[in-house]
Amino acid sequence: MIATGSLLEFFLETREHSETICAPLETEDYVVQPVVDVSPPKWHLGHTTWFFEEFILKMHVENYQIFDADFSFVFNSYYETIGKRVVRSDRGNMSRPSVKKVYEYRKYITAAVKKLFEVEQPQALNDLLEIGIHHEKQHQELLLTDIKYILGNNPLLPTYSKRILDHPVENHQQDWISVEEGVYEVGHNSKGFCYDNELGKHKVYLNAYEISNKLVTNGEFIAFIDANGYERFDLWHAEGWDWVSLNKIKSPLYWHKIDNEWHYYTYAGLKKIDMNAPLAHIAYFEAFAYAQWKGLRLPTEFEWEIAQQYFPWGKRWEWTESAYLPYPNYQKADGALGEYNGKFMVNQKVLRGGSIATSKKHTRPTYRNFFHPNLRWQFTGLRLAK
Repeated sequence: MIATGSLLEFFLETREHSETICAPLETEDYVVQPVVDVSPPKWHLGHTTWFFEEFILKMHVENYQIFDADFSFVFNSYYETIGKRVVRSDRGNMSRPSVKKVYEYRKYITAAVKKLFEVEQPQALNDLLEIGIHHEKQHQELLLTDIKYILGNNPLLPTYSKRILDHPVENHQQDWISVEEGVYEVGHNSKGFCYDNELGKHKVYLNAYEISNKLVTNGEFIAFIDANGYERFDLWHAEGWDWVSLNKIKSPLYWHKIDNEWHYYTYAGLKKIDMNAPLAHIAYFEAFAYAQWKGLRLPTEFEWEIAQQYFPWGKRWEWTESAYLPYPNYQKADGALGEYNGKFMVNQKVLRGGSIATSKKHTRPTYRNFFHPNLRWQFTGLRLAK
């Protein structure tokens, strides 16, 4: 629980950071949508703003004046409860509203929320504001990774920022952490912020296992490529093999072989691959195939959560072997906010940890990220278990 004053500061800090992320962009960058999974930066800025307008201002400010009646249609993401919305694949087709108009929208909504929370509010409303803040923090990570995809698929491979280190090295030696067989408690303890999919602290039984204290590196994955790992059907799930074959996948996302030497696109432009840096931008399919090649496996999300206290984490979202499922006694919230997590609990894998793109004050050991197994535009890597 955060006091109203501190919560307001947290809100203003978060709103400012989204715009800081976008500061290096040219106006043309704000509208591009190369693939359906990537949204234009302009849309992220508008959607996170609409969230506060829709769930807080419209419902809790008397005689509230809506900024623009069309914006609910334009910036709603997937909330069926709210009403109709622009098809996700069409977000990049919207030259209007302009970038200027979206920034005006942000200023208007930020000022209205600030005015509302300058006086003490009921705890339920504070909780709603906190959800909105963390929702925007989620989109800050999406902003960073979507910007990388937009620029990384531009033929010029332009520089976004030289201040962000995409590939920080883990300097410690690789070792195996042993965890004894037993019954363990997993899930959030309800102190501090979390999403509803983390709630329901419960017991799980784990067989004895070992887990690496270090992420798989680029150099280690190149050994898999050189051993024809992408050509060996026996290492892949059937669906993964179809994905590799159909899309002609030969390497992680953003990798380019130039003059027989591997390079990758980074926020600072095209660079030679750092062999010692943790691997990133791989699909679950690739993580699974690599583990098979090594004669090892991926940890489950519960194995990861119990062991995380023994190794550093937060550089990469780490694929786990766990399907994204509800915890015992999971209950969706009433209304539109009930659509936040529960409706996606099918055909997805859980990732744990966080990444170099995850915003500050927005990660914890119980955080359950989730993606379809073919997606890799996030900073996704892997840690081995046995």
